[in-house]
Amino acid sequence: MSGSAKIRLTYWPDQDVRAFTINARAVPYSAPKPGVPDGLPTDARGIVNISHHSPEAGWTVRSEARVDCLATSPGNATLTAVVTKADEPIKDWIGRRFGFTVHDGGPGGRHDRMGFSWSVVNGDQNEEGEWGEGKVGTCMGPAAFAPVTKGGYNVRHADLLPVPKG
Repeated sequence: MSGSAKIRLTYWPDQDVRAFTINARAVPYSAPKPGVPDGLPTDARGIVNISHHSPEAGWTVRSEARVDCLATSPGNATLTAVVTKADEPIKDWIGRRFGFTVHDGGPGGRHDRMGFSWSVVNGDQNEEGEWGEGKVGTCMGPAAFAPVTKGGYNVRHADLLPVPKG
């Protein structure tokens, strides 16, 4: 799954511009984990670059994240990535996993959409009833809620592979 696009946030249409460049590829069973010595069929590698610009406030912040999981279906991809670099105002993002979803709506990107696991999704309530941002597990992302306004994404679907033998 790859591509670069700007999206529109329907709830803040003129206040900011978010751009996401994603280059992710499946590398099944390549990242051993405790209890899963062969890794998982969703293991992946790649980079997500995020740029968030607020014309109203006059600032831009950027971050980069390392892809750790990818799952696809025809025209759709869900991936997660752990932030490795971030500009000063969002340095606290480093080490956090975020979820992304992409809907490839066909050639030209005109009908593409994307979603990301912060801003208005992924809320969680603690035992005291207070709300905050929830933790993101591997390959967990929201529906692709934001329309692409410029650019686009290409998703090449591949079925998950069975566990390697021997």
